[in-house]
Amino acid sequence: MEQLLFLVIFYLLPTLILSIHNSTTGGCAIIRPPRDGGIRYRGLTQEQIRSVQILPVDYEIEYICRGSRIIVGPKVRKCLPNGTWTDMNQLSRCLLVCPRSWMSLENGRVALLPPGQPVEGTVLHYNCHAGFLLEGFNISHCTKLGKWDSPKPFCFYDSNYTGKKKLYIGALFPMSGGWPGGQACLPAAQMALDLVNNRTDILPDYELELIYYDSMCDPGEATKLLYDLLYTEPIKIVLMPGCSSVSTLVAEAARMWNLIVFSYGSSSPALSNRQRFPTFFRTHPSATLHNPTRVRLFQKWGWTKIATIQQTTEVFTSTLDDLEERVKEAGIEISVRQSFLTDPAVAVKNLKRQDARIIVGLFYETEARKVFCEVFKEKLYGKKYVWFLIGWYADNWFKIKDPAINCTVENMTEAVEGHVTTEIVMLNPETVRGASNLTSQEFLAQLMSRLGGKNPEETGGFQEAPLAYDAMWALALALNRTVAPLRAKGWALEDFNYNNKEITAEIYRALNTSSFEGVSGHVVFDAQGSRMAWTLIEQLQGGSYKKIGYYDSTKGNLSWYGNDKWIGLGPPADQTKVIEEFRYLSQKLFVSVSVFAGLGILLGIVCLSFNIYNSSIRYIQNSQPYLNNMTAVGCVLALAAVFPLGIDGLHIQRSQFPVVCQFRLWLLGLGFSLAYGSMFTKIWWVHTVFTKKDEKKEKRKHLEPWKLYATVAVLLAIDVLSLLIWQIMDPLHITVEKFTKEAPKEDLDVLIQPLLEHCSSEKMNTWLGVVYGYKGLLLLLGIFLAYETKSISTEKINDHRAVGMAIYNVSVLCMITAPVTMILSSQQDASFAFASLAIIFSVYITLVVLFVPKIRRLITRGEWQSEQQETLKTGSSTNNNDEEKSRQLERENRELQKIIQEKEERVTELRNQLAERQALRSRRRPSVPNQNQNHSVPSSHAEPPSYCPATDKQSLPPSFSNSSNLYQGEGKLSRNNCHNSRLPLLYK
Repeated sequence: MEQLLFLVIFYLLPTLILSIHNSTTGGCAIIRPPRDGGIRYRGLTQEQIRSVQILPVDYEIEYICRGSRIIVGPKVRKCLPNGTWTDMNQLSRCLLVCPRSWMSLENGRVALLPPGQPVEGTVLHYNCHAGFLLEGFNISHCTKLGKWDSPKPFCFYDSNYTGKKKLYIGALFPMSGGWPGGQACLPAAQMALDLVNNRTDILPDYELELIYYDSMCDPGEATKLLYDLLYTEPIKIVLMPGCSSVSTLVAEAARMWNLIVFSYGSSSPALSNRQRFPTFFRTHPSATLHNPTRVRLFQKWGWTKIATIQQTTEVFTSTLDDLEERVKEAGIEISVRQSFLTDPAVAVKNLKRQDARIIVGLFYETEARKVFCEVFKEKLYGKKYVWFLIGWYADNWFKIKDPAINCTVENMTEAVEGHVTTEIVMLNPETVRGASNLTSQEFLAQLMSRLGGKNPEETGGFQEAPLAYDAMWALALALNRTVAPLRAKGWALEDFNYNNKEITAEIYRALNTSSFEGVSGHVVFDAQGSRMAWTLIEQLQGGSYKKIGYYDSTKGNLSWYGNDKWIGLGPPADQTKVIEEFRYLSQKLFVSVSVFAGLGILLGIVCLSFNIYNSSIRYIQNSQPYLNNMTAVGCVLALAAVFPLGIDGLHIQRSQFPVVCQFRLWLLGLGFSLAYGSMFTKIWWVHTVFTKKDEKKEKRKHLEPWKLYATVAVLLAIDVLSLLIWQIMDPLHITVEKFTKEAPKEDLDVLIQPLLEHCSSEKMNTWLGVVYGYKGLLLLLGIFLAYETKSISTEKINDHRAVGMAIYNVSVLCMITAPVTMILSSQQDASFAFASLAIIFSVYITLVVLFVPKIRRLITRGEWQSEQQETLKTGSSTNNNDEEKSRQLERENRELQKIIQEKEERVTELRNQLAERQALRSRRRPSVPNQNQNHSVPSSHAEPPSYCPATDKQSLPPSFSNSSNLYQGEGKLSRNNCHNSRLPLLYK
């Protein structure tokens, strides 16, 4: 039993320990073993391995492989505290080892890549010693089966060996395609190699050999050819591609093989990137070298607006991006930017539609023919257009028959006439013997001999041939300069392989410091490995190119021949010439309106003088002369605003225009406040007094003039305050309104741009809304008050009806004028006429309505006499003038007539009652002779009793003093039988 317990503890103890350890301190998850291999877990059995999922920190595992395989990568891994194994970024694999016998070569060298064991993926590079040639493949790969994919090569003796070691240059010459530059560049390069190999002072122990293929200027084809160059014997010490697209591919891949890339025909600006292409050099300058020349020509001919059309390839896109930056710095605008892939028809139509005049075209030669066929169809050529093209096309590129276009040679010749090309100077214009001991003309003669009499204009790359020639010389001279430094380090050029970075670095330093005279000019490279050179400027004149100048971008010097020729009188305009023409106010209209305004000001001064001179006359005093004086002053200010309203740029300078704007605003604002405010105050007071209840009316009839003046002052203060705030926070300034361009009849290439000056501010609409809203409310309120008081008459303000009429006219004119002038603001004559005439009419109506009746009255009635004389003449000044009192008397008279009628009816009723009573008494009373006699005695002092009922209605007095007298008289009549002494009581 104890033994069984011991066995259980022995087997479970490690698991328990691991579980407890992992639960407290963490650990690493078990990882899978490599393919064809396993993992050795130290201290654990197979059963424990199956049950354990987490291994403790610091635990180590070891990889093992089956059979003859070896482990490649980390063999041992250790669990880290963070729960991961060491070196997890490196893969551990079990691979077969290829035979080591392939790793040695008699009379040659073998390079292993990567260094280490010859396992799957390893590559062997074979190279024979000098005087031996390699038989077989120069590269062999180790497969996953543990075998080399090619037989082992061997080196055999070269019977033609001269003692010189060969250095091989792998080249890609485009013999066809978009730019068939290899047709002339390859012969030029071979010329250079022949001269170099025959020189004893340059690489005396070496011979350069060119291995080349036709890339067809196609990156896809170049990829296959690059593989053949790299993986076939012999090893190439330098690669020489042509075409920018091919050079981009080769230069980006060459860094993996430590190869220098030297191009003779690549102009893409993207290649000037040392981070992306660290080993790239070129004798063909970057296409961006054209851009400083183009910018200089734009400035020379005064162009500030250009257009571009490009083929969508990297070289042209990069060039155009650089051009855009340069023209922006020079203050030139690219107004139109078009691109196309294969068919330029739409792009050319867009150039025509957007009025492009100065056009920079970036495309290959084959696409250039397509572009200018469309240019001919769209008539985008002639005296109004200038095209800038690349200068490395063949001289007769537009005459070559191309089945891709449907234009004749005559059409193309007509379309391309006069275009300008910028071209890197590829042939030294001076007669100088350079490193090759040839002048540029001698070089051309030898090249023509090699071409076998071919027409240079039809030979692709003829212009770039000097660059290919100098590229070979630059490479030979650089290799020659590396011999001594390499020998000092124990190396030689023949020791170069694709893993030797030291030799590549020496070649790079030698090329970077190259400087010599070549047939293309002075050869020197900038920090990006690009050639620095002059730019040749040519123009197509009469079907052939003529040199019109050179430009040195390093010094900014333009050498100009002055033989440029244009279809028109000179260089065309960069756009339809726009002549700015300001619209000014009609002077006849301004003078006419000013005359009316001046006469109005004179009338206002006459009215003001009249009112001040006669202010002591009661009739004038009853019209509140001080308010009338304010009205006259306001009218004069409003009329004075007509003059600055008509002043524009024809009369003053632009710097003075804001002052005129302020004058307009202040004169109109203050004139309105004084003229309309004083009239509004009068009508407001009349309405306030005569619309109150009867018991309060008498209290308000006493007019206090200071209240009227205070009201006008408040209105004026509101205007002054608002204008001050406006002027301080958002002052008026001049703005220019542009109208639709107009084409004159005499010149089709000129447009007139009408301009109109306005007074404006940043928040003009806000301020106008506030002012118009405030004034509009005052106008509406004035109309309402005038309507309400049209039938009221008061002695204190005897001209308020005339004021109401003036308010009607001013309000209507203002409410019509304000919106109409805003609508007509773009028509200077109509806007000025409408606004100024509205002001003039308003002022004339106001002055005539308010002051002319007063002048007429004083003249016709002679009321300049004293108040007593006026009273004697007219009876009563108050009765004649105060219509309100007359209407009040009429109302009282009507009331009294009603009272009289009521009392007459009562008298008639009382008389009837009296007659009835007398008749009744006479029947009841007995006859008394004495009394009858006494009563029948006539007396001259007694009135007959029948007098009372015979009283006539016309004998009644016109009024009664009190209705109570009537009832008192009635009681006495009943007691005294209508005694004559009581009758008068009825009429008191």
